[in-house]
Amino acid sequence: MSALPDYWIERPPLTLDSATESAIEVFLEGVQVADSVWDVTSLLRGRAVQPWVFLCGLAERRTIAFHGAGDPDIELFEPRQPIDFAPFGDQEAVFATSDPIWAMFYAVVDRARFPITLANGCIVLLDGEGQAGVPYYFFSISREPLRQRPWRTGHVYFLPAEPFVEQPPDTYAGQAARVPQLASPIAVAPVARLEVAPDDFPFLAGHSRPR
Repeated sequence: MSALPDYWIERPPLTLDSATESAIEVFLEGVQVADSVWDVTSLLRGRAVQPWVFLCGLAERRTIAFHGAGDPDIELFEPRQPIDFAPFGDQEAVFATSDPIWAMFYAVVDRARFPITLANGCIVLLDGEGQAGVPYYFFSISREPLRQRPWRTGHVYFLPAEPFVEQPPDTYAGQAARVPQLASPIAVAPVARLEVAPDDFPFLAGHSRPR
């Protein structure tokens, strides 16, 4: 049983069907020869594959980092200094995540058109042997923008994992855990992107009702 507060939500069960497995293999082969940022949206639509399932299956290969954004034309991510008082976040870097659902949230929430205050997180609890369990999330935005349904179609960018380091494990709610946040001190060029609509985000219904 999770020791986390009850506002943390467990990731839905992940089952990869043959169409999803095939799409992952096609991507891994095709990305090796792509000479520009590959838009893989049509790859999934042609196979009737759920984007979050494809992304999470791909994440298990540990070769791709993910970054969510609204801009469909990013060709290079440059290091930036965020406003973050946590030790790992308080550095000039390109930030990404090894958890694509977390990246999807940033892709579909429209901070450009709405004055939104965000609070969100992703955490993976570790067992006594350091093995990772299922991810947990929380997603929260300020009340008034939430009433206006501040969602957009955005993009999840795929970045090579090699330049990134992961936030060190720590203890949360008395249990060993890690936050799947990644940082690269150097600029990183994406290798692909996937268009995601609000309905592709698996927790949209749970975070679209005013409280």
